[in-house]
Amino acid sequence: MGDVADKLAYFQAITGLEDADLCTDILAAHNWDLELAISSFTTSVNPTTDTPQPNPNNHLPSAPDLQPLPQPPPGLAWKLITLPVSVISGSLGLISGAIGLGLWAAGGVLSYSLGLVGFGSTPSSSSSAPLVSVSAATSEAMDFVAAFEREYGSSGPNFVGEGFMDALQRSRNSFKLLFVYLHSPDHPDTPSFCHRTLCSETIAAFVNENFVCWGGSIRASEGFKMSNSLKASRFPFCALVMAATNQRIALLQQVEGPKSSEELLGTLQRVLEESSPVLVAARLDAEERRNNMLLREEQDAAYRAALEADQARERQRREEEERLAREAAEAERKRKEEEEARERAAQEAAEKQAALAKIRQEKAESLGEEPEKGPDVTQVMVRFPNGERKGRRFHNTATIQSLYDYVDSLGSLEADSYILVSNFPIVKYEQDKLALSLKEAGLHPQASLFVELTSLE
Repeated sequence: MGDVADKLAYFQAITGLEDADLCTDILAAHNWDLELAISSFTTSVNPTTDTPQPNPNNHLPSAPDLQPLPQPPPGLAWKLITLPVSVISGSLGLISGAIGLGLWAAGGVLSYSLGLVGFGSTPSSSSSAPLVSVSAATSEAMDFVAAFEREYGSSGPNFVGEGFMDALQRSRNSFKLLFVYLHSPDHPDTPSFCHRTLCSETIAAFVNENFVCWGGSIRASEGFKMSNSLKASRFPFCALVMAATNQRIALLQQVEGPKSSEELLGTLQRVLEESSPVLVAARLDAEERRNNMLLREEQDAAYRAALEADQARERQRREEEERLAREAAEAERKRKEEEEARERAAQEAAEKQAALAKIRQEKAESLGEEPEKGPDVTQVMVRFPNGERKGRRFHNTATIQSLYDYVDSLGSLEADSYILVSNFPIVKYEQDKLALSLKEAGLHPQASLFVELTSLE
């Protein structure tokens, strides 16, 4: 990011500071090194502790008339985790200008949830510039999902094929917690944990129904960075998180080491139950704001509709005319195509019949005149598949091919492939016997054959 304005806007978005002069001074003091300035600011202004203790007497800063905040849900451990800038920018991608990093406070979630546990603060409003998906984080996530399903099947949790920050945004939009699984392929407990616990029907169904699920391999860049951010010390490692202000997330629960499906399910159920008031309140707040927005939009739409009614009717009339014209043209095209197809089919059928008739005539002429009865004349009877019988006399020197020519000349068969077979003994007169004379084939002085239909190879 070589442009000063871009660095200033990005620094404001990350830190939540609106004072441009102050941000300029901070960046200048760090020689306009963006990551160094952000790291220095977040370390000095927003220090994180491993076990923050909520102050039950805290009040939200902008609401002096509120009652003292309640204690955090019992048993639920809240931590604020600062994400590295590379995870944030690598997952979402900055085009230019200010960028919002999933402030759940704007949606009513984190301002409510952090207030419950004593982390209440007033986040600065930030504008959002267009975001584009950067392929690196998404590619890593998709590779992990594919590798996991190859190794353990597709019956496990539905891991999303997107970067961590995109998954976090998805959980925020759906008002769910984010279930994080960090995969250590080389750990000896990983295969049994994945097979017996993570991919168990009970765990998979519960996770898919109640959480957005993201997984990453610690061999990959983003998975490794998240393991450092979450301070994963034992594997297998699972965590439940939600979005927090700026580049931070709230860690609600982490599960380290091999666990049975019953142990993991109990932990997930407990965290979900304890965090449900936060999520429900956020959802209700969002629905109320959405309903208010819809009401305003409906009022605006009604006003615009009155002004645009004439234009809409005219547009609809033109569209209807164009549609009818297109349908008429399409119907005419189809009619012509069908007519041409029928003509082609009739012509092809006629040509085929003419060709068959010509072949039959040629074969009938090749047989010559039927000989009179005599000692050198063979009487041949042919039975067709439909029961019809045809007979003819041949010189005993005529070949088996002559019998096939005779059958073809009759035009009694619709099949293109057949063989002649004698009954007693059963002999099939196929390609290798076509050159034999009737006498050589043992069909003299008389023979009874039947037609056996075959399929074309």
